[in-house]
Amino acid sequence: MSRSFQSLSFQASNTVEAMASRDKLIRLYGDAEPAEADVIVALGGDGFMLQTLHETMNSGKLVYGMNRGSVGFLMNEFKIEDLRERIAAAVENDFHPLRMTTTNADGSSSIALAINEVSLFRQSYQASKLRVLIDGQVRLEELICDGLMVATPVGSTAYNLSAHGPILPLESPLLALTPVSAFRPRRWRGALLPNRVCVDIEVLEPEKRPVNAVADHTEVKSVIHVRVAQSEDTTARILSDPDRSWSDRILTEQFSN
Repeated sequence: MSRSFQSLSFQASNTVEAMASRDKLIRLYGDAEPAEADVIVALGGDGFMLQTLHETMNSGKLVYGMNRGSVGFLMNEFKIEDLRERIAAAVENDFHPLRMTTTNADGSSSIALAINEVSLFRQSYQASKLRVLIDGQVRLEELICDGLMVATPVGSTAYNLSAHGPILPLESPLLALTPVSAFRPRRWRGALLPNRVCVDIEVLEPEKRPVNAVADHTEVKSVIHVRVAQSEDTTARILSDPDRSWSDRILTEQFSN
C-alpha cells in the first residue's frame, strides 16, 4: 500500500557534495526538525547511514538514504525529482542490531550496539588467542587469529565479506562468525549461527595478547570478555527503493566480481 510522507528532515555528511545536495533538496521540499519529521533523509555514504541509523534506533523514525558517498551499498540512488513519491513507494526493512557487552582489563564494562558487526582485533604484534562459546558451550577451545567478528545479514557484505565470510540474505535468521587470518585451527573458516544465540568470546593471555572490540564505530580497548547477542528490544527502520531493495542488493552481491 502506498504511503504519504509530507514532512522530511534532510541530514547530510560533512562532505561538500552531500551538503550541496541537502541545500538543493531543502529548497524543493522544505526541512522539518528530525523529531517532527515523517522520514529522515540521509545524504552521504554507508558510514553516514550507519551513524543515522544509530541515532534513530527506537525512535520509530524511518530513514531513507541517498548516496552522496563512495560505495553507497546501504543507500538509494541520488535523485532530486519526485522524492516524496519515491519514499511513499519504498520498501520498509526493520531489523534488530547486535548488543556487544564487554568486560575490560581495568575492571570496567561497556555496552554498544552494532548494525553491521561486532569485531575483535589484536592490539599488538602478537596474534590474539580466543576461546569461543555458543550459548554457554565451548565450541572453540583456542582460536589464534588476527581477529574475529559476528556479522549480521546487513553487515555480511561489509567487513565480513572482505574477510571471506558468507553473504547472508537479509531475511535469513542467521549470523556469520568469521575469523580474520586464522592461524590455528588453520583450516577453520567460520560458522553460521542462528540469530537467537548468545556468543561469548574470552580473551586468553590478555596481558601478553591484548585485544580491542568494536561495535560498528564504537571501539573498546583491552577487553577480556565480549558477549554478543541480538538486541530484541531495539529496532532500526530503513526504506529502500523497490527496484533496488536490500534483499536484491545482497542477492546481486553474490553474483558480482
